[in-house]
Amino acid sequence: MTKSKFQIVGSLLRPADLLDYKRKIEVRDDITYPFYNDFPGYQEVETNDIKQVVQEEIAHGIDVLTDGEYSKSLWHLDFLWGFSGIRRFISDHGYNFKDHDGGEFETRKDIGIEITGPLSGKNHHFIDVFNELKAQAGENDVKLTVWGAAHAYTELYFFNHSYGENEVYKTKEELRTGLIGAYKDFLTEYAAAGGKIIQFDDCLWELFDETNPDSFFKASNIDLPALADEFVSVNNEVADFAHGLGLKVWAHNCRGNYQSRHASGGTYSAIAEKFLANHHYDRFFLEWDDSRAGDLSALAALKDNQKVEVVLGLLSSKTATLDDEEKVIKSLDQASQYISKDRLFLSHQCGFASCDEGNELTIAEQWAKIDQGQRIAQNYFSTVEA
Repeated sequence: MTKSKFQIVGSLLRPADLLDYKRKIEVRDDITYPFYNDFPGYQEVETNDIKQVVQEEIAHGIDVLTDGEYSKSLWHLDFLWGFSGIRRFISDHGYNFKDHDGGEFETRKDIGIEITGPLSGKNHHFIDVFNELKAQAGENDVKLTVWGAAHAYTELYFFNHSYGENEVYKTKEELRTGLIGAYKDFLTEYAAAGGKIIQFDDCLWELFDETNPDSFFKASNIDLPALADEFVSVNNEVADFAHGLGLKVWAHNCRGNYQSRHASGGTYSAIAEKFLANHHYDRFFLEWDDSRAGDLSALAALKDNQKVEVVLGLLSSKTATLDDEEKVIKSLDQASQYISKDRLFLSHQCGFASCDEGNELTIAEQWAKIDQGQRIAQNYFSTVEA
């Protein structure tokens, strides 16, 4: 079967009945993941809406299916909430994003994480999500999208300071070992359930660009190159383990995607040799929807690695209008100077709803943009064997 050269990153806009439950989840911390027992009717609505969106994906020609991330509230934290040894709580503040006018914009606040016991990824709810998705997929491929291990590790130790004398993990090294062990627990059970593709999502790569004015690391007196080495090392330990289980290992890099806002600048050129050339991923989903990413010359870091595929996020999931096709094709031509067309794919730069509220467009506009992406990819890659 010929594979589509258009891909979705993962998330799709939630329908109103599902959003009603998700908004209730957002403001309560006296509930237990996956929250089904706390909200009568929630599980049934989520299950039915996932079935519907999977059929929509198939109808629109998507052949690597997700559950639209309808089973998640946040693109990353739900994965940690499913670990043993994690407590979720409402924080005093959300994440800082850039508003449309360049000012500050604060996200939802249910982002607090506390480690209460040794971490374990066994018996994770995401395995149930995968089994239901696989049962509906027919001949199509299925992928799960989970938080990149190094991003989770960095948030736990750098931002949350989740180790120390009075913590479950006494040292940063113990925390790293415990977290990676939980990822390995999950991946083992995912592969045993029949999983074939795992996609890790990261948002921090461009923060290692020393010229990035939005970098959280710049205000800290840290050895940035050493931290970058550790970041890639953590991801590769998990990726290598996944490869050992026979999984295809993909990664999506993002600058933040929250209600059509972004979190960070930084160019790929500044971090390409470290984060593109050195990561052990089979397929990279990269964001090139606007000028913040810099030019496409960063792809040269992957030019000689013939096993690696690149999904170019040249389309925008943040806008309600269709994208400039001429500009997209020009960028595809430029990319093909570094990566052969048989290794290239097209996508939007990110999902349409990394968090529940989603980006500022309608579901109908979302599918119109997906159809446009399919059409561009089909026309552009029509002479290439997928």
